[in-house]
Amino acid sequence: MKAPYSPPFAATLPEVLTTDEAAAALNRKPQTLRKWACLENGPIRPVRINGRLAWRVAELQALLDGGAA
Repeated sequence: MKAPYSPPFAATLPEVLTTDEAAAALNRKPQTLRKWACLENGPIRPVRINGRLAWRVAELQALLDGGAA
């Protein structure tokens, strides 16, 4: 029995982006996203991975499509 095809890890899209990457995608400064995280008042909220902020790609895409996730 053959296992189903799975693309190489590098070929798959990430589930989260760094603050710098997310800021570039949203055309905002990284500090704006850090402020959203600190004050918990932005249109999206990050997840924390080992104490660092990570921004969900699905939520970024929903925001870019015209609404909050």
